[in-house]
Amino acid sequence: MRTAHQSASVRPPAVAGLFYTQNPQRLRAEVTELLANAPAPPPGSPKALIAPHAGYVYSGQTAATAFAALPADADSITRVVLIGPAHYVPVRGIAVPTAEAFDTPLGRVPVDRAALAAIADLPFVRDADAAHAPEHALEVELPFLQTVLKSFAVVPLLVGDASPREVAEVLRGLWGGRETLIVVSSDLSHYHDYDTARRLDAATAGRIEAGDGARLGPADACGFLAVAGLLVEAQRHGLKARRLALCNSGDTAGSRDRVVGYGAWAFEQPGEQGR
Repeated sequence: MRTAHQSASVRPPAVAGLFYTQNPQRLRAEVTELLANAPAPPPGSPKALIAPHAGYVYSGQTAATAFAALPADADSITRVVLIGPAHYVPVRGIAVPTAEAFDTPLGRVPVDRAALAAIADLPFVRDADAAHAPEHALEVELPFLQTVLKSFAVVPLLVGDASPREVAEVLRGLWGGRETLIVVSSDLSHYHDYDTARRLDAATAGRIEAGDGARLGPADACGFLAVAGLLVEAQRHGLKARRLALCNSGDTAGSRDRVVGYGAWAFEQPGEQGR
């Protein structure tokens, strides 16, 4: 049983000042500018997004393109299921935090403890604060969400040694309705030369857009398990992936010798004009 002190715990930012500025005013201005520079998306109301999670100088514009796809009435979204890979601490299954909130320089985001309780009986879901403490994959998405949404609670999930089927089962339990947005955090290929990365990432994008999660592997995307699980549930709900952006660090702020790929997708009903 958690103590009163533990139940009031807050997960502090781990990569503020590294992946993005820790100055609140500068951060809000940077995120606002990235969103303003994103291409205007076609009409639609995504149920789910895939966004990258590198430092903002590298992947911030691609991430902004994903979040800019949310409609003007996105304030109806009050819960965000935020799922990505565990980079630093090995985890069996899917890791959830015990924290009541996540902090960023833009303020505090409450954790939806009721949503986590709803999946707590799944045998592969486990409390693992150690995995969440250093992790950037979820944290870097929060300032974008804090800028585009009025008020929301987050359901933070880190995928370790799990299967796409297990990810899909968790997403099924959290799918919800208009109030729930699903965000999968993933980069694409890692540390190839520019031309090789473009070829590999184009193939990965094709698989995502075809709903072919079975052909995704760790060399294609660091968050391939979360992406594959989303594809399973998207297919069940008749959602299609729409590509919003595809590039790599050689297009933004890095050399072209060893690049990391980034992509953004929105998942909607074909032809849907509203959530």
